[in-house]
Amino acid sequence: MKGLVEVIAKSLVDHPEDVVVTEKESNGVVVVELRVAPDDMGKVIGKQGRIAKAIRTVVKAASSTGKKKIVVDILQ
Repeated sequence: MKGLVEVIAKSLVDHPEDVVVTEKESNGVVVVELRVAPDDMGKVIGKQGRIAKAIRTVVKAASSTGKKKIVVDILQ
């Protein structure tokens, strides 16, 4: 999932070199943290959070075969 989030985020932002994606797992929950440059935060979140919701939906669909819950956090 880390790679999927990274590809999506890099295609959205103006500074793809500042995109950092980390993946942590605990108690059957995988947390994917996405960090972007402050200037690109609005592009990743989108109007009323539509792009952020779409990213989460794509990740959820891609992980539907697995038994672990995946959470995408967008951090500054």
